[in-house]
Parts: sequence; structure tokens; C-alpha cells
Amino acid sequence: MTVIVPEPVLEENHSSVEEQQKEGGALDLDGGFVVPGSNAFGHSFRDYEKETARRATVEEFYRVNHIYQTYDFAKRKKEEYGKLQKGEMSIWECVELLNEFVDESDPDLDEPQIEHLLQSAEAIRRDYPDQDWLHLTALIHDLGKVLLHPTFGGEPQWCVVGDTFPLGCGFDESIVHHRYFKENPDYNNSLFRTRLGVYTENCGLDKVTMSWGHDEYMYLVMKGNETKLPPAALFIVRFHSFYALHHSVAYTYLMNEDDREMLKWLLVFNKYDLYSKSKVKIDLEEVKPYYMSLIGKYFPEKLRW
Repeated sequence: MTVIVPEPVLEENHSSVEEQQKEGGALDLDGGFVVPGSNAFGHSFRDYEKETARRATVEEFYRVNHIYQTYDFAKRKKEEYGKLQKGEMSIWECVELLNEFVDESDPDLDEPQIEHLLQSAEAIRRDYPDQDWLHLTALIHDLGKVLLHPTFGGEPQWCVVGDTFPLGCGFDESIVHHRYFKENPDYNNSLFRTRLGVYTENCGLDKVTMSWGHDEYMYLVMKGNETKLPPAALFIVRFHSFYALHHSVAYTYLMNEDDREMLKWLLVFNKYDLYSKSKVKIDLEEVKPYYMSLIGKYFPEKLRW
């Protein structure tokens, strides 16, 4: 089955979401989605310096993450988990497993992951009713966090969640809590410290080793199980936490033309991923039949994980 993905219509807007938020109130973006003026705690979104109850937890997470996420570590994890030998289960079984976890890297929400998946999927479904592939992509984009579950190795949060970034080249200063990279072994590697590192100009993001986490793992699961979702869906899942790229426009010199085309859909998805987080709960039983139909359309009944 071939899925035709029309190019998203993006409004011309030269100021960042963060700059517009400072002006107060909600923001009306393309698709009709209105960005709330504050997160679930009443603060600005992705504010890592704001004194909040979660600040210390989030900062400690990134300190450890930035020390241990190395090029060699990420390649080893990709080889280990890319074999998809951890078990077999359906997409929905994985969704339910995530109900046990809260993301320690997220300054905007402290609810179980299933709440965030449903919020983002339903927000996109409302604004893009004809793009069912995008609804399902939103529902499954964080399923790689199942790595936290004991069945999948019980990995620590620092190598499962949080912002992702390229390894094997210089750490861009736009990466949150950048200062902690000074303790990373790769920081003093003469090759890895350069702008391109082990890569070439416009080599394509498919050639880049990203920090290991749920994004990369779910991408491998989708690819290994031959999902019928379009390439844009795999791109969204793999790079949705790559904030240095889609918020700070860093590392664009590693992108090729295909990446630039798919980035348009990632930018559409990102605002729903980030700004739909709230304390409002979705009625699971009401929406489950719809998402089960999409799972059956785009995935096999059981997947290798």
C-alpha cells in the first residue's frame, strides 16, 4: 500500500513560538491549533531555568545524560536493540505498558505517558482529520520508552528519554544544559569536536548516529516490522526529540534534500507533541476503537521488539 502524503501548509511566521509566548496569551498556529500560554504547571514551555519543583530532577537527568551519551555507547545500543529480540507484542499492548512511567526529563508534564500520547494524537486528529497516518504517528511516537520496562532491560531514564543530538561531531551550544558535555569522553576527542566530525556536508540524517533513546528504538521497531506508514512518519518518530534541529536550527549542514522535505511534517507534529501537554484527560475507551483500526491498517498484529 502506498500512502500519498501531501505537503503541509505552513503559515509565514518569522518569530519563534517562544518569542510569541512572551507576548502573552495563546497562539493560533497553522492547522487551527492554539498554543496555550503556559504548561501544566503554569510556567513557560521548555523553561529549564525556571525555579520549579521539577527543575532539580530535570537538570540532574541532563547532567548524567550528557556525560554518558557517547558515540560508541549509542552504536552499541543500536546494534543490541536493533536485533528486535526483546519480545513480541501489539502496538496497543505497548501503549498500555507505558501507563507505568513518567518522563523525568520533561519540565512540562508529570503525568503517565499514555496521557501525553492521547492528548497529542487527538489534537492532531482534530486539526488534520484527513491525515490518519499522522494521528497514529502521534499515538506511537513515544512507545520506545518501553525501554524503561524491566522486560526490555529496565534501562535508566538518561538513555531512554530527553532531547537527542548527533554524536561523532561537535556538541552544539543550543543543546539544553550544554555545559555538562565537558565531562563527556567525546568532548576531548579531536575529531568529534569538529563541526562535521565523522560526517560529510549534507550527508543526510540517515547517516548520523544520534544519542540513544526511545526515538531511535521506536524507529528501529517500525522499520524492522515493515510498517506501512509513510517515510515522514519514521522521520518524525526518529527526530521528534532533536530540538537542536527543529527549535534552534542547528546541524542543518548534515541534512540532505529528503530531510528538508520531511522536516516540514516534523515541524507540524512538534507543536502538538510539545504544546498539547495538559492535565486534561482523554476518554481512553471512547477513542480506542479508532486507533485500533489505524494500528490494523499500518502494522502487523504482533511486532518484534
